Amino acid sequence: MRSYSLRNLEVFADFAMRAAYYLQLSASGPVPLPRITERWTVPRSNFIFKKSQENFERITLRRMIQIRGGHPNTVAIWLAFLKKYQYYGIGMKANVYESGKLEVAEDMDAEAEKISERLGDSLKLVGGKRGLMRRKKDIESMLLTEPFKAQWGAYAAMSASQSVPNAGLRAEKQVVDGTEGAKSVI
Repeated sequence: MRSYSLRNLEVFADFAMRAAYYLQLSASGPVPLPRITERWTVPRSNFIFKKSQENFERITLRRMIQIRGGHPNTVAIWLAFLKKYQYYGIGMKANVYESGKLEVAEDMDAEAEKISERLGDSLKLVGGKRGLMRRKKDIESMLLTEPFKAQWGAYAAMSASQSVPNAGLRAEKQVVDGTEGAKSVI
């Protein structure tokens, strides 16, 4: 948390600690962080009045609260609560770290299988021609076809010239029936 006012910062830090206590999060802090002092000089007038200047200083006070071992959903609720009831003149920044198992790839594969079972046949509509994407030769042959090149701008004219070879070639559009009788074009 950051602020220019010590009183606002202390009040909000206490509020955040109490909210963490009632959500049963193990919070440590508020730890005072080093102050950020900014100084600058501005001339009061222009031209020959260089000796008449004003000096300004801005001190930013900071406090840090650490939550360790809290459930990610509970921490998200705590952060949302703090953001909703944020005190005026207080800026906040949160660094959230999550730890996971080393078998992340296996977990992602299992989750993908669950999603594909839930979606069923509607998954086939995503991604266009999935059959071509399985082999490298099929991908290369698809990339070299004229409609594909034309659709993605391989024959785009430079300097707005209208004489482009094969400009009329485009990928074929398929009409798919919607669920409510409406038709959409892919």
